[in-house]
Amino acid sequence: MVINIIVFLLPLLAGVNVMDMSAQYLATIGALFGPSVVLDGEVWRLVSAMFLHGGIEHILMNMLSLYIVGRSVEMLFSKTSYLVIYFISAFVGSLASIYFHPLSVGVGASGAIFGLFGALAGFVLVHRERMQNQFMEFMKSFGVLLLLNLVIGLAFPSVDLSAHIGGLIAGVVGGIFVALSPRNVWLYMGLMMVLLYFFYNYLPILYVNPDDVLYR
Repeated sequence: MVINIIVFLLPLLAGVNVMDMSAQYLATIGALFGPSVVLDGEVWRLVSAMFLHGGIEHILMNMLSLYIVGRSVEMLFSKTSYLVIYFISAFVGSLASIYFHPLSVGVGASGAIFGLFGALAGFVLVHRERMQNQFMEFMKSFGVLLLLNLVIGLAFPSVDLSAHIGGLIAGVVGGIFVALSPRNVWLYMGLMMVLLYFFYNYLPILYVNPDDVLYR
């Protein structure tokens, strides 16, 4: 959370209005942009983009969500599992965003945050019999959360639902792995990194013009 806030405030030193930063400026300082990530090999943007935010409302909403879900995840998962699920979910969300919006500029920690929500859901699913009433209460709250974010995503075109859903799915898988055994976090990380590698190498097809293909 602290890193997100510091990165958000850094442009102030250059006299930039952080209340509402342009997509062009965000792209120059590390935002997610398909052609740069896929064609120019700027994979580092998958990391930098998750710490950038487009305005004060954006970062306030994300940091509030991170604070709420982060406290719960810290009680159930080790710091290592927390960080692995956080970053893997962010990467999955970012690549999903590039796939569905190959020419858009994207920023924010939403994919990672939804991954943490997903991790809680995965943990609860594994231990649903032991939790009983708590399981039902959690699933109701989780359903309301998903519905609310779906409505927000449909109401505001700038909200990238693909990143949210991608991060959520990655988080659920991570939560299930770790809930079964904390040591599974390394297996989860390894499998996800392999999947991310192959998916990343598939993405250049998004920028291929069929008219440029040579047939022999």
